[in-house]
Amino acid sequence: MTLDVGAHLRAVRQMYGLSQRELAKRAGVTNGLISLIEQNRVSPSISSLKRVLDGVPMALADFFTLDLAQKPQVFFPKAELPNIGAGRVALHLVGGSLAKRSMAILHEFYAPGADTGEEMLTHDGEEGGVVVRGRIELSVGGETRSLSAGDGYYFRSNLPHRFRNVSREECEIVSASAPPTF
Repeated sequence: MTLDVGAHLRAVRQMYGLSQRELAKRAGVTNGLISLIEQNRVSPSISSLKRVLDGVPMALADFFTLDLAQKPQVFFPKAELPNIGAGRVALHLVGGSLAKRSMAILHEFYAPGADTGEEMLTHDGEEGGVVVRGRIELSVGGETRSLSAGDGYYFRSNLPHRFRNVSREECEIVSASAPPTF
């Protein structure tokens, strides 16, 4: 299979949100050259293509191996966020279907009186988040704080921790942890 260099360059340029003029400016070439390459009216030498790709920036090897037909999923509608929580704690995982995640992003909901359990949680990595609505009591490494909307947290996850909603309203949190534990 032969790569359509012009169409591939156009797709890469658009993927990075660059106009022909902007890419030409970044690469130090004329926008006419970019246009001619994209229209397959000129076949660039390897050095010319490398110079153009330096404006992205992208390595030649990446350009030739990038599979634009297999676009990774970027957007995840609410209906596609699996609930990996239990009981009165809902944990909606963003990108749950992705095979190679290096972090977990959660949209969390704690019903009044809900908690992550009597036993403190521990795992490798780090986690952080921001309370969007309501209040949550967070215990980390022997210290306990009550956080409300707008408050955030960040800690090493090997410290024993627990989340409890001690208020009468639902608590909503957006959080991330790396590496993912789910």
